[in-house]
Amino acid sequence: MPYDYRRMTPEERAAVVEERRRRGYPWHSPPHPYREAGWYCITAANYEHAHVMASPIRLTAFEDQLLSELADIQVEVGGWVILTNHYHFLVGVESLDHISAVLKHLHGSTSRVWNLEDGLTGQRKVWYRFRDRYIRNERHYYHALNYIHYNAVKHGNVEIPYDWPWSSVHLHLDTYGRQWLRERWIKYPMGAAWDYGD
Repeated sequence: MPYDYRRMTPEERAAVVEERRRRGYPWHSPPHPYREAGWYCITAANYEHAHVMASPIRLTAFEDQLLSELADIQVEVGGWVILTNHYHFLVGVESLDHISAVLKHLHGSTSRVWNLEDGLTGQRKVWYRFRDRYIRNERHYYHALNYIHYNAVKHGNVEIPYDWPWSSVHLHLDTYGRQWLRERWIKYPMGAAWDYGD
């Protein structure tokens, strides 16, 4: 479960770090306990959720680069959304290590370009480490896909998912139609417990 370490009491911080140490996780960064073949929902955010990707040009370029680099390693991409300060994608892989390598390159190259463009070379950290969620079954997969497609609405960017250009909702609409999307939305609605996958 995501948390904001800086808002915790000293006791809460100590408890979280101790639990991570006990499990063998990194103390202050997202753990990656599953690495095997399967589907994953990947999330990465700009450092401290700064809106580094706020321009349409930057959003489009990032979306194109992400999809191109994922195509280069021949993984199956089930869905994605790119927002002004974070992104999500659903991907089927043989090993999570492939995604780690792609994101390391993607985040490094975009950090350099954007810091040069914004005159902030050596002054700004652009990305925080990525988080992943292992997808456990078909229900969990479609809950994750709906979460991704609804994300721009959730964050107040648009009123309906179809109005956000940087999303796979348009590919699914063209491929399967609006009725297919609606049926999955009804069968796999988002809610507080969407991520449990039962």
